[in-house]
Amino acid sequence: MSIRIGNAPCSWGVEFAGDPRNPDWREVLRQCAAAGYRGIELGPVGFMPEDPPQVADALAQEGLTLIGGVVFRPFHDPAAWDDVMDGAKRTCQALVAHGAAHLVLIDSIAPRRAPTAGRAAEAEAMTTADWTAFRDRIATVARMGSEEYGLTVGIHAHAGGFMDFEPELERLLAEVDENLLKICFDTGHHSYAGFDPVAFMRRHIDRISYVHFKDIDPVVKADVIARRTGFYEACGQGIFCKLGEGDVNFEAARETLLDAGFSGWCTVEQDIDPTLDVTPEADARANRGYLTAIGFV
Repeated sequence: MSIRIGNAPCSWGVEFAGDPRNPDWREVLRQCAAAGYRGIELGPVGFMPEDPPQVADALAQEGLTLIGGVVFRPFHDPAAWDDVMDGAKRTCQALVAHGAAHLVLIDSIAPRRAPTAGRAAEAEAMTTADWTAFRDRIATVARMGSEEYGLTVGIHAHAGGFMDFEPELERLLAEVDENLLKICFDTGHHSYAGFDPVAFMRRHIDRISYVHFKDIDPVVKADVIARRTGFYEACGQGIFCKLGEGDVNFEAARETLLDAGFSGWCTVEQDIDPTLDVTPEADARANRGYLTAIGFV
């Protein structure tokens, strides 16, 4: 099989570069490698030092490949464009420095949409003008990543942002050149949004360039949707469980990838609240073991 399995700093609770609760980046690399992974994502730019030789030495010491990086910024907010572009350029530069391939674009959580995560019928929709500008901001960063930096750029739907529900994702895919923008498909966020991850994969497998493996506890999901719980509070309640313990059918996802001849990285993401009594290295080992047991060697 030509599918490789990686992990990401969010599995150690790293969501924002400046969060004082973050673990040491070198310890994240060490634990990731010790748990059986051979690749890792960059995490939010600035979590790892923006010093290529220092990071390259640490990756080599642990036998890890840098897979890609995420621009998790407010694409929905025109006033935040400078912040979006700063994060995008710095992420692109870091990825190119280490030979990584995947630039992932995520519209960060919007206060107006956060309460309707998982409630597609109730979520506020953009006006036509706002959608066009939003789409064009995503396309601009995709073009930069693809044409200026030679990266494979994927859009990633995320709970609580304006790129959350399946119809929004499919509308964007129809309006942006597939040569510029692929899909970084996240199994857990697709389920969180109320849609079938495997059915979407089967329809769009030719455009999926990169996959995030995330599972979701259906009991916690139902509760946080009903209560309109915030995303990070939901993480603290364990909405993202260990792989194989939630409602995502990973065996069917594997079959879909194999049938399509998918070749590339699938990265485990088990977002956690680092202030709680969590065991990220043990969970990383369990997730790798589960994937091995169902055929991801």
